[in-house]
Amino acid sequence: MTEPLFLDATGLRETTAVVGESAAEGIVLDRTIFYARSGGQPGDTGVLRWEGGETPIADTVKGEAGAIRHLPAPGASLPPVGATVTLAIDWERRHRLMRNHTALHLLSALLRGAAVTGGSVGLDRSRLDFDLPNPPPREEIEAGLNALIAAGHPVTTEWVDEAVLDTNPELVRTLSVQPPRGAGRVRLLRIGAGDAPVDLQPCGGTHVANTAEIGRVQVVKIENKGKQNRRIVIALAE
Repeated sequence: MTEPLFLDATGLRETTAVVGESAAEGIVLDRTIFYARSGGQPGDTGVLRWEGGETPIADTVKGEAGAIRHLPAPGASLPPVGATVTLAIDWERRHRLMRNHTALHLLSALLRGAAVTGGSVGLDRSRLDFDLPNPPPREEIEAGLNALIAAGHPVTTEWVDEAVLDTNPELVRTLSVQPPRGAGRVRLLRIGAGDAPVDLQPCGGTHVANTAEIGRVQVVKIENKGKQNRRIVIALAE
């Protein structure tokens, strides 16, 4: 099993770990800061370095029994099993994904009451699909989203007993993906302080520490994806 440091240390860019498995099909470490692809968010890229070599990492995915597999670039050299390696993620890429992911949570909060039927976090464009037959105008959504961003709301995570999802089912607003059960606890993302946060829902992804980090966003388009399904596509403004 790989300890997922990114769950509690989203801003950690570099650390060390010990190699447990090493193959072209994936390198497994005892712990990692590399986010494993899931929930619509891409896996991290970066590099593993050790004395005498380095391995570029092209993607990170979930493996079996809680393992996280770091996929080496084709033809890359592999670290020996038992070696201590230094992990360095591509921070510019990761931070851009974090900004997009947090922006999607704000979009969900802005359209509270509309269930999310799908979504994807991207570097250039990100999207959420809503069970929403008549969405507000594009300009109205964009203005509301940028107002939430500019307000500088703190973004934090917390762990709760998974039974909370049974007593508060409204925390889960996604119809397509349900929070994993069985571990006994669930990670919640909280945007905003106090008893009435802007957003509070289960999420295992990586996020910025404050909404102001996102910067201005654009609502690129609103697409009709079915009788009641509307896709809203956003992009970072710069």
